[in-house]
Amino acid sequence: MKLAVRTGAAVAALAMAGTLLAGCAPSTSQGGAGEDAKSGTLRVWLFREVGNKPKERVVDGVVRRFEKQHDGVRVDVQYIPVDSRAEKIKGAFNDPSSAPDLIEYGNTDTAGYVRNGGLADVSAEFGDRSQASDTDRAAKESVTVDGKVYGAPFFVGVRALYYRTDIFDDLGIEPPGTLAEVASAARKIRAERPELYGLVVGGAYTYGAMPFIWAHGGELAKKSGAGKYTATIDGARAKKGIAAYTDLFGEDNCPAAKCAGMGGNDNVEAFAAGKAGMAVAGDFNRQAMEDGKVKDDYAVLPLPGTRRGTVAPAFAGGNNIGVLKSTSHRTLAVGLMRELAGKATQRKLFDAMGFLPTFTDTRAQVAKKEPFVEPFVKTLDAGAKSVPVTPAWAEIDAGLVLPTMFQQIAGGKRGVDEAAGEAAEKMDKAFAE
Repeated sequence: MKLAVRTGAAVAALAMAGTLLAGCAPSTSQGGAGEDAKSGTLRVWLFREVGNKPKERVVDGVVRRFEKQHDGVRVDVQYIPVDSRAEKIKGAFNDPSSAPDLIEYGNTDTAGYVRNGGLADVSAEFGDRSQASDTDRAAKESVTVDGKVYGAPFFVGVRALYYRTDIFDDLGIEPPGTLAEVASAARKIRAERPELYGLVVGGAYTYGAMPFIWAHGGELAKKSGAGKYTATIDGARAKKGIAAYTDLFGEDNCPAAKCAGMGGNDNVEAFAAGKAGMAVAGDFNRQAMEDGKVKDDYAVLPLPGTRRGTVAPAFAGGNNIGVLKSTSHRTLAVGLMRELAGKATQRKLFDAMGFLPTFTDTRAQVAKKEPFVEPFVKTLDAGAKSVPVTPAWAEIDAGLVLPTMFQQIAGGKRGVDEAAGEAAEKMDKAFAE
């Protein structure tokens, strides 16, 4: 299957569609929390993407309409670099007078921002949205903490299986229908083409490994009370998934000496450079493939599960739009949130930037328009997952708990049982803090 090429800015932006939280900058806010002014300046902080102009044009259109509909209201949109996000967001939460009314943020950051008191509870307004019923489950979960909603899903990104059509044709390999067939195809490619990785994997590629755990029925953690979690990464099913993933580190597929330290970007670069027969990569990685040696020689299918006809659950990444608790324009801010994260805007952002919509019906429409995204839409519709919705996840992620586990197993330093047990202990310590 050859893939049609998206041209212009829409392709260029796909590489950044999985970007996380952007920061914020000082402003001249008046009033404070509790006040609900119906006029004045509404401040919005959004991410600055690579090739940001198409995004700006879509947002400008929303802003112009909103200002026309609300007399005496001006919307000031600032595009903030991602790399300065942490310090700037912390500063905004600590100094409400310099905070925005609305902000775009990464969907794994919700719980932390709620704990820090930065995001407003918009449960009533979200439930009242006529479009709420069409929001997919994973996207809704990404804005929900302890049953309360703290924003609106903006776009979603997900990973699937890229594979080399030329190599599969030359070696007579059928597209795999199960994870076992993925492994078998990977080893055949490596045996016949030893200069290639079969399926490129990475010990530091957490989001590429998670589908193997979930597909085997494992979970990272389980809820043990309101906002509380207990690690289950050392459960029997989770360990089957860990073993299935780490078994792919070896001379017969992806040597541990080279692959144990690799992350997601390394996997994408290896496939794009023509060094691998398969890779787990995102809809937002398409431009890298089109710019690489594999152009015109690859296709994408949902990463299969353990049984034929099933899809391995993928991590649902993406961004949300939230109203800050400190806003002095709550009604206006909620109204603009609805517009920025609404179906019409999400359709336009897909056309402009390649961002996948969070509404199931809108995604189906764009999949018909652009066949490339169909495997990613199928993956989402099959039931994508997210990480535990808790501030502790930031500590677990920053502490490289899961990458360390994968790398210890891949490098032969620990068995699956011991490494998973150590990871669970570290996760439980973070959950308890």
